Amino acid sequence: CLGAVGTSGAQLSAYRYLNMGNLLKVLTCTDLEQEPNFFLDFENAQPTDAEREVWDQVDVVLKDAKGILDELQAYKGAGQEIREAIQNPSDEALQEQAWAAVVPLVGKLKKFYEFSQRLESALHSLLGALTSVTYDPTQHLEREQALAKQFAEILHFTLRFDELKMTNPAIQNDFSYYRRTLSRMRINNVPAEGENEVNNELANRISLFYADATPMLKTLSDGTTKFVSENKNLPIENTTDCLSTMATVCKVMLETPEYRSRFSSEETVSFCLRVMVGVIILYDYVHPVGAFAKSSKIDMKGCIKVLKDQPPNSVDGLLNALRYTTKHLNDESTNKTIKTMLQKD
Repeated sequence: CLGAVGTSGAQLSAYRYLNMGNLLKVLTCTDLEQEPNFFLDFENAQPTDAEREVWDQVDVVLKDAKGILDELQAYKGAGQEIREAIQNPSDEALQEQAWAAVVPLVGKLKKFYEFSQRLESALHSLLGALTSVTYDPTQHLEREQALAKQFAEILHFTLRFDELKMTNPAIQNDFSYYRRTLSRMRINNVPAEGENEVNNELANRISLFYADATPMLKTLSDGTTKFVSENKNLPIENTTDCLSTMATVCKVMLETPEYRSRFSSEETVSFCLRVMVGVIILYDYVHPVGAFAKSSKIDMKGCIKVLKDQPPNSVDGLLNALRYTTKHLNDESTNKTIKTMLQKD
C-alpha cells in the first residue's frame, strides 16, 4: 500500500511528524485499493502560507454564514398580518400593517439571496485552488487541509440552510405577497417604500431562488457546473475527483473507529455526514453519468450504509437530500441495491 503512493518509511515518518496536528496517514490498505485513507482535520486545520490568500478570501464569507443561519432559523414570517389584510381588502390600516410587516422581511430574504452569490464566488476560489494541476485530488486535500475544511463548511452551511428553508413556508408566502402588493401599488401609482431595495429584475431572481426546494444547493451545483465550463483547460476529472475524494475521506473517517475517536465533539460527526452528502450531490450534478452509476468513484453503498448506521431519525434530512435532490438516482443505470437502500422504511 505504501509502495502504491510512492512514499518510503523514512519519508512517511518525517511527513507525519511535520503534519502531526493536521494529518494522520494510515498504514493499512482498505478494501478499495484506490480509496483515499487519511484523517482530514475538520476541527483544527490551520492555513499554511500557500493557502493563506484563498483562505482569507473565503473566511470573510464564512464569518457571515452563522449569522445567516441564525436569522433564517428565527424567521417567523408575516402570515397573520397578510391573512388579515387579504380577508379585509377595504381596510387600509390592515393593508398598511401587512406591508409594514413584510418589507423588513423581504430585506432579510434579499440578504440571504445576496449571500448565496457570495458563497458561489467563494466556492469558485476554493475549487480553483483544490483542483489545480499542482497535485492530484488526494494530495490537495492532504496538504491543503484548511481549504478542504472551508469547502466542507460551505457544504455544511448549504445543507443546513436548505433544511431550514424547506420547513418554513412563510418565506415564499411573504415574498409572493410582497410582489403582488408591489404590482398593485404600481398600477395605482402609489409610491412604494422599499421598492428601491428590490427592483423588478432583482425580485424575479430572488423569486426563482426561493422557488427551488433547495436553493443554496442549486446555487452550489450551478456554480460548480459553471466552474467546470469556464475552465475548459482543466480536465473535468480534476473537479469530480476532488468531490469523490472528499466523499470517500468523510466516509472512511466516519466508519473507522480510530478516526472517529479523534473527533472531540459529536457535532463533528454531524458535520462530516452533511459534508459527505453535500459532495455526493455536487458530484452527481457535475459528473456526466452521476454518483450512482457503476463507473462512479464514490462508494454509494458504503456512504448510504454509514448514514443508516447513525442513530434513528438523526439523518432523515440527509437521506431525503439523496432521495430528492440528486439528479441521477432514478436513472436506469442506477444499481437496484442502491435504490432499495434509499427507499423509505
